[in-house]
Amino acid sequence: MPRLIRMDHTGHSTLAQWSTAEDAEFEAAIEAFRRELDAGYIGVVPEGEGRATQVSELPAEADLVIMRRPIAGG
Repeated sequence: MPRLIRMDHTGHSTLAQWSTAEDAEFEAAIEAFRRELDAGYIGVVPEGEGRATQVSELPAEADLVIMRRPIAGG
């Protein structure tokens, strides 16, 4: 079952899960994803060892979408 998680001080928190793009759970996941973006989080989809792609919309086909804070630097 695909999941939307947020990396946080506990390790991670599950924000949403859905079974198909046509169900109400996916619509709730989209809303949770947008709230996290509005709060300054970045959405990424893991693509194997040490690789991920940033996403600006919740992909229904992804097994896992991770919300994380931007990396500080300068």
